[in-house]
Amino acid sequence: MQQELPPGCSVRPAAKNDLWAIRKLVLSAKLDPTQLNWSQFWVIECHQKIVACGQLRNFNTVQELGSLVVSPAWRDRGLGSYLINHLIAQATQPLYLECVGNRLALYYTRFGFVPISWQALPQSLKLKFGISQLAAVLIPFLTVTIMQYQGNAREQAVIATQ
Repeated sequence: MQQELPPGCSVRPAAKNDLWAIRKLVLSAKLDPTQLNWSQFWVIECHQKIVACGQLRNFNTVQELGSLVVSPAWRDRGLGSYLINHLIAQATQPLYLECVGNRLALYYTRFGFVPISWQALPQSLKLKFGISQLAAVLIPFLTVTIMQYQGNAREQAVIATQ
């Protein structure tokens, strides 16, 4: 069940003039500032200010959930969860993500993402995700997890009975 946004907040596709606000959020979270295509982003706006963003990057036959950020002042209000569920609902291809840290990987499992190996990735994502896998080898304390959306258990049970 999708939770509701706080009063005064709404989710919408990003517009071209949102790019600087998106970049600011992404840079503040120390995320990869490359491949920020405003037309692939969704934003949460609260009281006419962008406070969260995330994008569905399009690759050949797959999509990647990426650049998910909630402004520190707006965290712990369910905005990240809302945006993840919204992006999952918008996805039209198999959905993947990569995250740094075991805590984030555990967080994404709540939404139906499961860890997979680099070898299990579709070819269109191997180069992109391979770079982060190389970084994890070179920096031993860096934990990078690749995940694929496989839905929640209830969704899978419904699909299996159809």
